[in-house]
Amino acid sequence: MERAERDAIMRQGVVLPETPPRRREREALEEELRSDDLRGRPLSLRLTNFTPRADAYLAAARGPLAYMLRLHEIERQTATHEERLEKAWRALAEGLAGDGARFGTEWRDTASRWSFAEVNDLIRRHNRWYPAESRLPMDPSTGDFALVNGRDYRLPELDEDWVLERFPGELARVREAA
Repeated sequence: MERAERDAIMRQGVVLPETPPRRREREALEEELRSDDLRGRPLSLRLTNFTPRADAYLAAARGPLAYMLRLHEIERQTATHEERLEKAWRALAEGLAGDGARFGTEWRDTASRWSFAEVNDLIRRHNRWYPAESRLPMDPSTGDFALVNGRDYRLPELDEDWVLERFPGELARVREAA
């Protein structure tokens, strides 16, 4: 135990002599009490039955919650896939500029072979754990979780249909997008 800590313990309950600075401080406090407008009146209640969201201020400033990090990673990986797919789409269209039927067949084949394993694993984990991690309320009328910004919280997995929706297997659409 350090000496300062021991001395502080030993001085507990001991009345120290009043010094000029302490006297001025005590007098200032007494004056403030005398001039206080609220003295003698009941204080209004400070209601605390609200919860400041932003997920309880990022869980009391320990940082983003697991679902926030997971959503960010899903968005990042999805954007990376979109960039790579667009490059492949344009490159294939450039290589097969005159053959629209072959372009469509090869692009559908490319879309079906494209691997979304990592991002789909994150999406499955999000769909499973998001309601609990975000304390998503239940909707009593449906018996399901409440909507998030008017939409279901479940994210669709990425697949061939997702690719073909963004990058159709038609040469004319590639030219339009250019």
